[in-house]
Amino acid sequence: MMHLAICHTVVVDKNKGVYNAASPDEQALVEGAKAEGFEFVGRETDNVIVVRDSLGYTLRYKVLNVLEFNSTRKRMSIIMEN
Repeated sequence: MMHLAICHTVVVDKNKGVYNAASPDEQALVEGAKAEGFEFVGRETDNVIVVRDSLGYTLRYKVLNVLEFNSTRKRMSIIMEN
């Protein structure tokens, strides 16, 4: 679930409090992770993803590199630093 909460390109609309994504599948996975207790809170200016886990802890992960989804690999990857 933590992986689903951090490996994506979803953004949070702060005014409406909803997720926005280019892909409905990606949005559904982030919403599913939230339903299981791993809430994507947002992105900070220095390329840091903020997640709240099922115990209520706020975790920050620095994005080092994003390997976008492509039809050859059939996946997206993200390299993070905790």
